[in-house]
Amino acid sequence: MHIGLIGGIGPAATVSYYQRLTDNMRALGAPLELTIVNTEASVLLANNLAGDKDAQAQVYARLIERLNAAGVDCAAITSLGGHFCFDETVALSTLPLISAVSPLDAYFAAQGFGTVGLLGTGVVMRTQLYGQLEQTKAIVPQDLDDIGTAYTDMALAGKCSDAQRALFIEEGRKLTAVGAQAVVLAGTDLNLAFDGRDVGYEVIDALDIHVDVLVALATGRATLSDHSVGGSA
Repeated sequence: MHIGLIGGIGPAATVSYYQRLTDNMRALGAPLELTIVNTEASVLLANNLAGDKDAQAQVYARLIERLNAAGVDCAAITSLGGHFCFDETVALSTLPLISAVSPLDAYFAAQGFGTVGLLGTGVVMRTQLYGQLEQTKAIVPQDLDDIGTAYTDMALAGKCSDAQRALFIEEGRKLTAVGAQAVVLAGTDLNLAFDGRDVGYEVIDALDIHVDVLVALATGRATLSDHSVGGSA
């Protein structure tokens, strides 16, 4: 199956998706059919902060048309923060969309996590993954706005400073201290901060869960009816 990615939000996250998809498919000995289109992170951020879901959905819809013209079978947004207008995008999309949010709840439950901590954009943390966690309780940092701003700054820069890394790791530690069994990197660019480091608590990268779904589709181990929303599915 030909996978399409909406990238650029931010560039580091796009690179991570590409690298992990490539590595997983190579390990399976399977060819990867992939097309990436690029959107502008600053536009998404402005629409996110303004709560303008329709405007961002229109941006996505134009990009999805390009993917459709390239022969893509399904599309994915390479940002959990970018999912804030997912339903609005589904209504406009000419391709099936593969959510990065919906597989997470099932994964947490399967791992036996009753409570997880969330790090990511302000919207992702404030809405607790858009209210889509039904089987798992989520907790977020007390200084939610400060953490969200630090995350956005890092994502736009495409790199993580030592101060930002220390902040995110410490906030994750605080979440485990108040009951989180694992800390979820619910912002795709957070791999810049954690980067496989041993931080003394369990870390779940939401990007990995999304990539697993895309790999299953790309290899035919899953079908669009299992995971997609909207479009021609």
